[in-house]
Amino acid sequence: MIISKNTKIYIAGHRGMVGSAVWRALESKGYSNLIGKTSAELDLRNQQAVTDFYNIEKPAVVINAAAKVGGILANNNFPYQFLMENMQIQNNLINGAHKAGIEKFIFLGSSCIYPKFAPQPLKEECLLTDSLEPTNEWYAIAKISGVKACQAIRKQYNKDYVSLMPTNLYGSFDNFDLKTSHVLPAMLRKFQEAKQNNNADVTLWGSGTPMREFLFVDDMAEAVVYALENELPEYLYNVGSGKDITIRELAETIQKVTGHEGNIVWDTEKPDGTPRKLMDVSKMQNIGWEYSTELQEGIEKTYQWFLENIENIKEVKM
Repeated sequence: MIISKNTKIYIAGHRGMVGSAVWRALESKGYSNLIGKTSAELDLRNQQAVTDFYNIEKPAVVINAAAKVGGILANNNFPYQFLMENMQIQNNLINGAHKAGIEKFIFLGSSCIYPKFAPQPLKEECLLTDSLEPTNEWYAIAKISGVKACQAIRKQYNKDYVSLMPTNLYGSFDNFDLKTSHVLPAMLRKFQEAKQNNNADVTLWGSGTPMREFLFVDDMAEAVVYALENELPEYLYNVGSGKDITIRELAETIQKVTGHEGNIVWDTEKPDGTPRKLMDVSKMQNIGWEYSTELQEGIEKTYQWFLENIENIKEVKM
């Protein structure tokens, strides 16, 4: 299908970190017909509500950045909700879009869809070749079902339904709650608070040796725009930088950006987690898309956003 600046585009999850970045990216490129609904306005778990929304609004493109997300603790304590609510959200969006005659759908997932012990770097072909990480398999299974639903529509009906799997994302509107956030925003907050507390020592879990890949969320949004403006030849693409660093290097970079001058203490009694998690992003590179924001620059931008919004950052209730 031909995409114009006036094409009606629905961004599900437009208030979240990824959805809001996609919205900003599209607006900056002149897209003027964007639709967003809060969860209060549209409960994506409600099939009839989603059907009615499609019938009334008639979007030409759907970008699914909506999901029920959480850390290890939440995934472990609420497996049924993470499985069922994510399937409800994406099934209603995908099936509703198909039934409404929508020709283009971009589904956003997570690298956790790949097996726990898949070879590094993670290739798209690793999907469903081995068992998943037990702590988030419920969320992963839901996301895999979304990938497969889009693939099935693509195969059977020849529609442009594509899935993008991001690596670890960070940036504006991230979750900075120390109980539930991911490693980068949690560290950023820890170093800032320690700096304000007379440069107190910062204690971090593990040895600092595991390696992780990170992608600035605005780069992820650019990948979504690329998928919108082009018809990608395959059904599944990894999106990342294709580069990883040790957790120790990450901590030192964040310490430098925040200006913290105390010590970093590594609590080696605490677990390290998976030794390495890197995405193979060659498929995206081969069709013409690459990331553009290097890690330190992205952390600097995220830190600036954090400082400007610290009063509005809410604690997540467990």
